Amino acid sequence: MDNQAGMGWLVFALMTVASWGVYGIFLHSGQLSMADPVNGRYKAFLFVGIAYFITAVLAPLVVLMANGSDWNFPIKGAALSLVAGVVGAIGAFCVLLAFGARGTPAAVMSIIFAGAPIVNAIVAMVMHPPAGGYSAIRWQFVAGILLAALGGCLVTYYKPPPAPSSAKAAPTHQTETAANRNN
Repeated sequence: MDNQAGMGWLVFALMTVASWGVYGIFLHSGQLSMADPVNGRYKAFLFVGIAYFITAVLAPLVVLMANGSDWNFPIKGAALSLVAGVVGAIGAFCVLLAFGARGTPAAVMSIIFAGAPIVNAIVAMVMHPPAGGYSAIRWQFVAGILLAALGGCLVTYYKPPPAPSSAKAAPTHQTETAANRNN
């Protein structure tokens, strides 16, 4: 897509916030709904992969064909994009592993969404140093990073307790918890 004038980018950024904001809870719920305390997370991840294939392979192919793409993929662009896909998939898999290690969606996703922007800011500055060098970094930027870390800690530590599980859901959760102790 071409750069859009105005604030169109913000709409897409907020759509991503909404999508990724519900990602963890849907993934955790999907894992539990597989009703397989040992392999439920891997089954859920399989369907994440199917969804990625539909969304990230088929949809761009249709758009590229509709736009009459030249199908030229420079090696550097392809390699960096492939690395992005791999680290994204590893991250999605690690979310499931965190849930399997008894992390709750509220805690796991709070840490991820507070920590990821910090990592992004640091890596982005290393890959694309700021104009004027690192001495041009303003204190507000550093304060923002520190506040993001603090916010992630506070949200994780002071999250509201979950509602008691219903009698029907409790055995599945207890079975999963017992199975996770053996992993």
